[in-house]
Amino acid sequence: MAGIFKAYDIRGIYGTELTEEVAYDLGRAFVTFLGCKKIAVGYDIRPTSIPLFENFAKGATELGANIIDLGLVSTPVSYFGNGSLGCDASVMITASHNPKEYNGFKLCRANAVPISGATGIADIEKIIRDGTYAPKAEKPGTISVANVIPAYCDFIRKNADIARPLRICCDFANGMGTTEAKVFEGLPITYSALFAEPDGTFPNHEANPLKHETLDAIRAEVRKGGYDFGVAFDGDADRAGFIDEKGEIIPMDMITALVAEDMLRSHPGSTIFYDLRSSWAVKEVIEEHGGKPMMSRVGHAFIKQQMRENDALFAGELSGHYYFKANFTAESSSLAVLCLANIVSRSDKPLSELIAPIRRYFASGEINTKLASKEDADRVLASLKETYGSKGKMFELDGLSVEFADWWFNVRCSNTEPLIRLNLEAKTEKDMVTHRDEILSVIRS
Repeated sequence: MAGIFKAYDIRGIYGTELTEEVAYDLGRAFVTFLGCKKIAVGYDIRPTSIPLFENFAKGATELGANIIDLGLVSTPVSYFGNGSLGCDASVMITASHNPKEYNGFKLCRANAVPISGATGIADIEKIIRDGTYAPKAEKPGTISVANVIPAYCDFIRKNADIARPLRICCDFANGMGTTEAKVFEGLPITYSALFAEPDGTFPNHEANPLKHETLDAIRAEVRKGGYDFGVAFDGDADRAGFIDEKGEIIPMDMITALVAEDMLRSHPGSTIFYDLRSSWAVKEVIEEHGGKPMMSRVGHAFIKQQMRENDALFAGELSGHYYFKANFTAESSSLAVLCLANIVSRSDKPLSELIAPIRRYFASGEINTKLASKEDADRVLASLKETYGSKGKMFELDGLSVEFADWWFNVRCSNTEPLIRLNLEAKTEKDMVTHRDEILSVIRS
């Protein structure tokens, strides 16, 4: 059981690592830890989500908590349900982009504040391990049903400022992206749907737009012509990848820059966060449009905390998470789509030409190296720090980052796998390749 308690959520293979008994215990431990009385619970289309919901709800209600069943929803809708219904906690049952045999739980406090390993997941694990649950309530809690999707759609649609009709292509990967697409109803957006039938076995391709091979179908469809852009959702629709009108993949930090540009039109001077793996161009675009750029570390719990501490309007992460103050400082993939639609509809240029001026530098992409142990990772970081730390501007917001006049790099350890990750960018492709190979030689020596 111990392996299912992760840095950002609870996740494992159903039936072996994550069982109905664990879900029941989690319901009791969750209420014990938070003392919560009103919990919004949503779930994705996986066949195992309903039994997990039923057993979580059984455990939580035995301790007196009331469950609001949000039904089949995207993760962004579950966050909206948490905040809009005035809940003191929420749970989303999903394993996101993981294969069909997985499932899991994303946990939040009131106002969709995430519970991470450091802020509660480890404590909940300990309660389960030690069996130190609060006593059963004299009067069990209740389970009621609430459909918050219409309210979510109305709320997100208020951000639409679409100057001309658009046609887009959506790859739902048989996941919960169809929930997000309901936002487009009534707007001058028509869309063609790929793999729209929700199916938790994900029969067509893995629901993960970070893997470029999963984008083959949408790229082929967009290349047939007649589309302004394409969007591919992950399994629980809290991430989105974008395709330009030519069928080319747009780096997710470039989308952060464009969304920031749109948000700053109506909220000038606002603070915008970008994760430290993003191109220098993102910071520059935010500044050029009158915003205040701030760098965040990687991981939704950290980004959301930094956003709240700095009253930020928006944040974008290289993994395709787009966070909005408007949605309780949480993700909304449909709002990211609307921001992009706003910009494209107001321009006489296609999306590829709007992106071109932001492609100012040359990025390595994220390069992973598997290491044998944490000691190996510590050795690599120490070696890089000794070699490069005094030669450039060094900071350790997340792993090790060093900036020079014409290039930068970040090396950080994965929170979930025995990997060390390199991101590097330079002003010329030649320098990018040279420095990339230099850093990799240190990492892999």
